[in-house]
Amino acid sequence: MDPITVLLDEVLEDIRPLRDGAPAGYIPELAAADPERLALAVVGPRGRVRAVGDIGHEFTIQSISKPFVLALALADRGRDAVLRKVGAEPSGEPFNAISLEPGTGRPANPMVNAGAIATSALIPGDGVDDRTSRIAAGLSAFAGRSLWVDEQVYESESATGDRNRALAHLLRSHGILEGSVDVAVETYFRQCSLLVTVRDLAVMSATLAFGGVNPVTGERVVAEVVARDVLSIMTSCGMYDFSGEWLLRVGLPAKSGVSGGLLAVAPSQFGVAAFSPRLDAHGNSVRGIALLETLAERFGMHTLEPHDSVAVPAFTVQDTDEGRVLRLGGELGLAGTERVVAVLRDLAESLPEGTEVTVDARDLGRTHSAALIALRTEFEQMPHGIHLRE
Repeated sequence: MDPITVLLDEVLEDIRPLRDGAPAGYIPELAAADPERLALAVVGPRGRVRAVGDIGHEFTIQSISKPFVLALALADRGRDAVLRKVGAEPSGEPFNAISLEPGTGRPANPMVNAGAIATSALIPGDGVDDRTSRIAAGLSAFAGRSLWVDEQVYESESATGDRNRALAHLLRSHGILEGSVDVAVETYFRQCSLLVTVRDLAVMSATLAFGGVNPVTGERVVAEVVARDVLSIMTSCGMYDFSGEWLLRVGLPAKSGVSGGLLAVAPSQFGVAAFSPRLDAHGNSVRGIALLETLAERFGMHTLEPHDSVAVPAFTVQDTDEGRVLRLGGELGLAGTERVVAVLRDLAESLPEGTEVTVDARDLGRTHSAALIALRTEFEQMPHGIHLRE
């Protein structure tokens, strides 16, 4: 195994002895899950999948479908249309709470059940099968392979789903849900019953991490702004009433499911997923949380930690027949312009008068618009002979 896979395996074995929690008991098919199953996977920018544990084991996606169906709705309807039907605020309540926004009747956010039902209802289609096909196709693009419904779990979900049906009727009474309640709810049950592996979840997570482009297939699944909006809501709402503490401890956008799946996104770095059926009181995987918290501590995954790659872009200085060239690479953030300007001023002072200096920004992988504006402004004040090539 390569060194990273070895590290993942070490973390997995460190967490394996945990025995807290139990599989979801309110859905018969989930209650029968083997509580000892355990898996972990990571996918980086080149699409390489590193996975350890029960990597071939399939389980139903459950609530982890919510951010991806939200992405489909945002791509199809746009942010404003979606926000008219569902909010974007943490609820601070359990995922199945019967609670709507006063005045509007909107669910708090798309990550709780009421919000997810409202979001699923925004997916176009003539009936349950048509809508399910659209959702399955969309989530399959995120996963990089075809996903299908576990019919036994779907039947179990549908047979025990009276609370979700109550939520749907309540949404319809407020005008949030349009059309058939049965179609909306059964579609939601079927989307939750899609079968995945921990590898699938890691690839889906990585697709969000890299702005909507699946790093395994190279396919653009959704626009960058859609991926960003989904990650924003996952950050504040993805772990239900544990979201605040999760952000404090792990610091990554995440989503859990009651089958034991858990994924987290390190934007522009990697997607990571874990699976273990034992759940805590919030409905989150006990060992999944422990795995990701351990990874965050050991590898500095927290989004809010300082990242030098943005503050200090990569650059090289070369002498050519035309003069000295400063070549920029990587990502140029607003803070990074200060470093570039400082290097330029040092070059201008150290070179003989009349020497040409060119800044070649053509190899930048990503340039924030504010950074480019700031850099251009600085160039207007630079000594004669310093040029910007974009």
